[in-house]
Amino acid sequence: MSYDLVIFDNDGVLVDSEPISNRVLAEFLTELGFPTTVEDSYRDYMGCAAHKVHDVIGERHGASLPEGFDDLFHARVFAAFAEELAPVRGAERLLKSLQQRGVPYCLASSAHHSWIRTALDLTGLRGLHEEERIFSAQDVGVGKPAPDLFLHAARTLGVPPDRCLVIEDSPNGVLAARAAGMDVYGHAALTDPARLTAAGATGLLADLDEVLDLLAY
Repeated sequence: MSYDLVIFDNDGVLVDSEPISNRVLAEFLTELGFPTTVEDSYRDYMGCAAHKVHDVIGERHGASLPEGFDDLFHARVFAAFAEELAPVRGAERLLKSLQQRGVPYCLASSAHHSWIRTALDLTGLRGLHEEERIFSAQDVGVGKPAPDLFLHAARTLGVPPDRCLVIEDSPNGVLAARAAGMDVYGHAALTDPARLTAAGATGLLADLDEVLDLLAY
């Protein structure tokens, strides 16, 4: 079917940040006395807003993360990003193709605005996004799996939810899109495809180039 808006998650969909950020997070939490593997981090935090880390540590350990944890974590991640971060294969080509075809798109991420823009700058994708089409969970006060972020993006751009196509890589992102009443395809590069399907993904993508096949323009 045709869509009036394509909504992209950022981490893991446009920028290949998930292996880096989850490794850094697992290392930092372990240093602080909360043993965490990279696999734990993927399972518990991938696709979630920053407050989820605090919530999980509080629930499991009855403890609080140190003051300034988020800023310290971001500093560590940004340093690693500067050395390692790259765009997801095909991301730049896809965004340029959408622009050439006049297909409206935006970005909606659970990450902070500073995180989003740092990642886009380092991967060279910043110039392919209009500032008013970059949305963060900071804008609505709650991250995925709540549908608020996707609904906010669609409402801001004047597009009904059922005319939106979401591209996500995490079960939480899929749950958020489905709760918003949107079609959502799971980019299964890092996530078990079965988890994306179980969350309600409309379909699965092995490669970003397949997004163009979903658009009947």
